[in-house]
Amino acid sequence: MTRAIARLLSRARRPLLLTGIVALPFAWAPLAAFGQDHAFLINASPSLPNWAFWLDKSAPIARGSLIFFEPPASPLLEKHFGKGPHLFGKRVLGVPGDVVTHAGRQVLINGHPVATRLAQTRLGFRLSPGPQGVIPRSCYYVGSDHPRGLDSRYGEVGLACRGHILGSGRAIL
Repeated sequence: MTRAIARLLSRARRPLLLTGIVALPFAWAPLAAFGQDHAFLINASPSLPNWAFWLDKSAPIARGSLIFFEPPASPLLEKHFGKGPHLFGKRVLGVPGDVVTHAGRQVLINGHPVATRLAQTRLGFRLSPGPQGVIPRSCYYVGSDHPRGLDSRYGEVGLACRGHILGSGRAIL
């Protein structure tokens, strides 16, 4: 490279560097706002088929949505998953206004079977039946296809309600 070309490149870098320094604060605010409403999550449980999820805290929640929430603390969760807080990812099976009923170990939403309850966990802890009746406003009945999934079919998890929901997710891997 000749000296003349080197000087030209050196001069061209200064405006780019100054532009970058000036533009950085303008770019930082949208990136920070994006980071507050989004997250990348890794699944450590076999209850969902995917292992990586993209979380959007402002996405609408509807039947079939994948949501991430913090279930209530309990000795059962601590025995199975360690000290909390715990983050669960489940599908929305029931929305506000739907009716949850139990027929033996079968769980139904609006008369349609959605899950079968087990009597105990894989570690032998007794499981109590989950909520029944009309799902209240801002709450959701959540579950998974996994037969041993710990979800709304059990009282130890119950409904996922707005104050404990982190957001809606999308499987990416």
